[in-house]
Amino acid sequence: MRLSPTGALRHSGSLFAMALDVVRSLPRRPFQAREFIQQAWFVASVTILPTALVSIPFGAVIALQIGSLTRQLGAQSFSGAASVLAVLREASPIVTALLIAGAGGTAICADLGARKIRDEIDAMQVLGIDPIHRLVVPRVLASMVVAVLLNGLVSVVGVAGGYFFNVILQHGTPGAYMASFTTLAQLSDLWAAEIKALVFGAIAAIVASYKGLTAQGGPKGVGDAVNQSVVITFMLLFVTNFVMTAVYFQVVPQRG
Repeated sequence: MRLSPTGALRHSGSLFAMALDVVRSLPRRPFQAREFIQQAWFVASVTILPTALVSIPFGAVIALQIGSLTRQLGAQSFSGAASVLAVLREASPIVTALLIAGAGGTAICADLGARKIRDEIDAMQVLGIDPIHRLVVPRVLASMVVAVLLNGLVSVVGVAGGYFFNVILQHGTPGAYMASFTTLAQLSDLWAAEIKALVFGAIAAIVASYKGLTAQGGPKGVGDAVNQSVVITFMLLFVTNFVMTAVYFQVVPQRG
């Protein structure tokens, strides 16, 4: 699909307006608790296993690279601290964001897109039901909650995988690896990663919902909307990650 500059600006403005509508609809009652629970369970069911499997090679690659570097520098005792720092700050939020966007976001976009081409969304609006409040808000909240929980899972699995590959394959010292955990990393790193995951989950769900609600052209249009939602979400996630990381380094003093 060819998109003109004015069309890109129009879609960007519509996406931002929808994000504001979602924020405005959050405190509205009644809260769709059943829809929220169903969507949270669905997003978790399609992302838990892939996230756990992807986080193992992420932790392994980080551990192997850092272990090799610290051995060359003669600082093997800091391999555990550096590995944990890399997993907590960058690897876990990024893995969580990619899986939420790639698995959960595509499912959300396909579901809302199918409702759109079946005219269910138009029927809801005719009946006076706000699709943002009824359908989008529970999905956004579910993605945010699941993203925070998955970030903790990725952190644990990534650190465990890094420990295994560093100690078993590179013959590191288990005691030194465990003792150096808190040398560089601090509790604020974990909180920053959780906030990142929360924001990433919201972005993925809002973009997927927007593309689903604006899908046109039948089943092919829904497929195109799913592909576009993944690409747009990935671009926004990497830009947002850079901005949040830069702000974090300016606000939180780092350990030397």
